[in-house]
Amino acid sequence: MSTSTRFDTKIAVLLREDLESWQRLNVTAFLASGLGSRLPELIGEPYEDADGVGYLPMFRQPVLVFQGTKEVLRAAHERALSRALPRAVFTSDLFATGHDEANRAAVRAVRTTDLDLVGLAVHGPRNAVDKTLKGARMHP
Repeated sequence: MSTSTRFDTKIAVLLREDLESWQRLNVTAFLASGLGSRLPELIGEPYEDADGVGYLPMFRQPVLVFQGTKEVLRAAHERALSRALPRAVFTSDLFATGHDEANRAAVRAVRTTDLDLVGLAVHGPRNAVDKTLKGARMHP
């Protein structure tokens, strides 16, 4: 594939614009892992260097990172739900938890409309993802 390959689908991460730099990186990594874990078709083949040392496979396509206000994030979440797009969420509560079970409990404790979202990852047809992220802008 050339660098100008246009994919039929899009992987996108939307971050709330008021996050600290370390939070943006952490949230992006967690959200991307969620998509990769449930959508194995997004994952390519393992890597190997010239010396035969193996490396884990990664996504087959780029992950585009966007940012927006709390309101943009909430609207994107609603649109992702209405379009039934595969999605992962990261709430502000997860910054205070220390492990996976606590993370899941923190999300489970809050109603969908009350989630304090700081990040959302989605995958789907390009057009559907573009419409879902309406109002967001590319992360600088």
